[in-house]
Amino acid sequence: MSNSGKTLIGVYKADGGIIGEISYFFGHLVGVKNCSLCDITHSPVKKKSAFKAFEKKLLEERNIRTRLVHMNERTEAELAASKGREPCVLLQYEDGSISMFLDYVELKTSKGSVKSFERLVESRLNIYL
Repeated sequence: MSNSGKTLIGVYKADGGIIGEISYFFGHLVGVKNCSLCDITHSPVKKKSAFKAFEKKLLEERNIRTRLVHMNERTEAELAASKGREPCVLLQYEDGSISMFLDYVELKTSKGSVKSFERLVESRLNIYL
């Protein structure tokens, strides 16, 4: 089965850029900002090595790329598919169409665990692809 051209797009519930990053960091620190996708993909200072390994595994075993974007970095199509539902993971198909893959409720169940997230993604891929 070929999945050529598919991409999982993780949408953070935070803006990118220095202002967005600082705003999220301090907001998270005091408990007014939260992003379950951020908790899955990053430690306080960098991308988790377990998440990097999962990205590599998805590409090698299923030919599915991953891309992570902040709210202010989305394309129009990504915005249309995810607005008001952040954080989430979208699936972009070969023809460029995009659909919701995992919503914020599902991401929250991973509780920051890359392994839990990986099981969730794999089970969804096995059903739909």
